[in-house]
Amino acid sequence: MICLVGSGMPQMGRGCHRWDMDAAGATRMPQVDMDAAGLCSRMKLLVGILLCSLVLGVSSQRWLTFLKEAGQGTRDMWRAYSDMREANYKNSDKYFHARGNYDAARRGPGGAWAAKVISDARENSQRITDLFKFGNSGHGAEDSKADQAANKWGRSGKDPNHFRPAGLPSKY
Repeated sequence: MICLVGSGMPQMGRGCHRWDMDAAGATRMPQVDMDAAGLCSRMKLLVGILLCSLVLGVSSQRWLTFLKEAGQGTRDMWRAYSDMREANYKNSDKYFHARGNYDAARRGPGGAWAAKVISDARENSQRITDLFKFGNSGHGAEDSKADQAANKWGRSGKDPNHFRPAGLPSKY
């Protein structure tokens, strides 16, 4: 059964209709079919998932794998952030940026995507909060550029220890 609306063209958001034929083969007015409405809802969901997967850049791999990698990458980023807060070590910020992005990107394309989204969101949110504070949070434009360089360094697969400060405990 095909979801059709008056003109015979598939349309979203207007309900699904069944075109019935009488015994002589003449087309009768469309009747709303609850099974077809359920089919259209499922079709809309599948189209939405397909579009989201294309937007996320998942054309060459299964989207479930991509989402799994993204979740694992998010966890890697959170672990690096938690370690940075716990270490509370001077000049270690860039190291933890690079390490979080490095670990996440090693998960695959989904992890690299999550690392980029999270890193960009973090840097952009600090710019916004500075506007509301009517001042500077101590995280200026130069520091933001350096953080983004460390993020990119880690995502590219380069060793995050390049940014490791002397004396940082080996636990990290």
